[in-house]
Amino acid sequence: MIAFQNADELDKMRRSGKILGEILWELRRAVRPGLNLLELDSMGEEMMVKRGARPAFKGYRGYKHSTCLSLNHEVVHGIPNDRELKEGDVLGIDVGIVIDGFYADTAATVPVGEVHKRAQKLLKTTEEALQKGIAQARPGNHVGDIGFAVESVAKRAGYGIVRDLFGHGIGRSLHQDPLIPNYGKTGEGIPLRVGMAIAIEPMFNLGGDEVETLPDGWTVVTKDSSLSAHFEHTLAITENGPEVLTAMEASV
Repeated sequence: MIAFQNADELDKMRRSGKILGEILWELRRAVRPGLNLLELDSMGEEMMVKRGARPAFKGYRGYKHSTCLSLNHEVVHGIPNDRELKEGDVLGIDVGIVIDGFYADTAATVPVGEVHKRAQKLLKTTEEALQKGIAQARPGNHVGDIGFAVESVAKRAGYGIVRDLFGHGIGRSLHQDPLIPNYGKTGEGIPLRVGMAIAIEPMFNLGGDEVETLPDGWTVVTKDSSLSAHFEHTLAITENGPEVLTAMEASV
């Protein structure tokens, strides 16, 4: 069942999204060669608790951390551990919080120091696809319009599209209907209506589309070990079009 947010509920989601945008902005700034992933995860949890938020991921289906940190060929759901970041790595940072019963979810893939031009282009293109998808999230369009916009960017660049994982509805729960694929056809799928809140999250690979889950039960990697990138925003569909709730910005 698809939930629709009233004005009060949307205000609560705005607060949650704003705080999460600040947290991701700070975590991105902290990324550097030599940083330990467990250290970055601890930073993220401290930022959440300090702002009165609860980590959305911690305890979700038994997950033990407050962030998902995915390195290089890891697509999503990477588990923080004692690995240290190296010059030339790319790191996907996925974070979620809940405040006053409402969730926000966002992600970005960032370079560690200087990275190869191919990696730079992958990150830039995947983030561009997120923006193209967001632009289609307006009343009267369909879920397929979002997927088509995202897929078109990947095809022009020659990148693999992760088809086994999806964006999703969000609100009083972290994951809810509808699913938001990163591919589709214009005019098809569930209609988009005012009051819906969704998370759009393109995942592109330098290689093929196929992914697999490691034995840890969480970490999704590219089957061909190619580099992957992931970007995500939570947004609301309003009468005036899409409103990004998790825009990254410095805290005041």
